[in-house]
Amino acid sequence: MEKLRVGIIGATGMVGQRFAVLLADHPYFRVTALAASARSAGKPYREAVAGRWKLPVPMPETLADLPVRDAADVAGMKALVDFVFCAVNMPKADTKALELAYAQAEIPVVSNNSANRGVEDVPMVIPEINDAHLALIPAQKKRLGTARGFIAVKPNCSIQSYVPMLTPLLPFRPTEVMVTTYQAISGAGKTFRDFPEIEDNVIPYIGGEEEKSEGEPLKIWGTVENGRIVNASSPLISAQCLRVPVSDGHTAAVFVKFEKKPTREEILAAWETFSGKPQALGLPSAPKRFVTYFEEPDRPQARLDRDLYGGMGVAVGRLRPDPIFDWKFVGLSHNTLRGAAGGAVLIAELLYREGYLTR
Repeated sequence: MEKLRVGIIGATGMVGQRFAVLLADHPYFRVTALAASARSAGKPYREAVAGRWKLPVPMPETLADLPVRDAADVAGMKALVDFVFCAVNMPKADTKALELAYAQAEIPVVSNNSANRGVEDVPMVIPEINDAHLALIPAQKKRLGTARGFIAVKPNCSIQSYVPMLTPLLPFRPTEVMVTTYQAISGAGKTFRDFPEIEDNVIPYIGGEEEKSEGEPLKIWGTVENGRIVNASSPLISAQCLRVPVSDGHTAAVFVKFEKKPTREEILAAWETFSGKPQALGLPSAPKRFVTYFEEPDRPQARLDRDLYGGMGVAVGRLRPDPIFDWKFVGLSHNTLRGAAGGAVLIAELLYREGYLTR
């Protein structure tokens, strides 16, 4: 099988580095172009990230000497790739315009950014949950006037730590959800070396995060109608998002009220059997089990459980009754794997297998 040629836009940042590692030996895709800001353009990748490599694993040697291109050079990138991943660190309006430019140049975009998440015909996908939203792509292509160019996005990293657990409980009609997320510093593109203010500290504000955490699940649970997503109307979600001194792994404390209150056994059974299209297709990045429940009272823990199934599985524990809501539990997901680059790679694998990504 001839692999698709892929570019990484924003390759010098932390998420871009994750993409580089995940794609170094991928069975479907081969990295043929790296792009970043104009100040990095022309440098070999190893030079462009010198002193800024933030991952605990080394840079893939196969990419180290690949020259970094200017991300704004869409025409130059088009000659080198079949599609791109986007993980740029730019103002939202600039990101939206850049992704649109790639799509209109007939280069499909799988984005880690938030800029296009609110667009009604752009699928925002957690592949195990709403793969049906890929049906939006033909309508989006029609709007853009493209034959193969489109944009697909992954949702915010914060919601991966509770939406996978809430989704199999939707038949019990949750009405109110309160969630507090405790988010790792890698979500800000930081390591402890370059984020000294987080030491011995909790920062109770992450710009824009609470709005995303409250709103994005409703699009994930929405329906495709006339070429657009109609958001779900419930449950009502209230979120607080805190930055905590953890390297990787977002934890969520979740409280849920139901119209039809499930039993503990029903909740555990729903989590145990929950899987989706990635598992059915055996996609390379798909975890064998999407949601894993831990009976131990002190689990899940970021250090112990964030790498579950290569960081693509999500963990849950401490399910117990709540005196105000009906049930409460604690969730955990790896924010730069399941929540960022890994989640985007899984979307691309699904797009490829479903015929949306081609040579």
